[in-house]
Amino acid sequence: MAGTFKFELVSPERILMSVDAEQVLLPGAEGLFTVFVDHAPVISSLIPGVIHLTTADAKTAIYVNSGFAEVTGDQVTVLAERAFIVEEVDPRQLDDEMDAAQKALDEADTDEARRHVNRAIEELKALVSEKA
Repeated sequence: MAGTFKFELVSPERILMSVDAEQVLLPGAEGLFTVFVDHAPVISSLIPGVIHLTTADAKTAIYVNSGFAEVTGDQVTVLAERAFIVEEVDPRQLDDEMDAAQKALDEADTDEARRHVNRAIEELKALVSEKA
């Protein structure tokens, strides 16, 4: 397929998604970046945020708490401890994620950890307000 590359979302348990993508917008630690076919190889840590995935059939928003992205010319692999498709998320799951983030904020012992968790809380609040 010309103009596409393989996108895989992987959790510790299994491959959550494997599709042919046209583009992916990722929340990298150094800022948002978009990947197209034949992108230069890169590895980036991900901060809490929403991945915007475009395929030939649909656009999908995927929340990731954090993780890593490996980009090659023909594949993007996202390794995420926790991730969910925004349109499919249950409000209880959002509440659970918010509770976990609040607990992590209470336990954060560095400024970097607090910034990371505060970012997750901000992203989750935005998702909660979208679902309301």
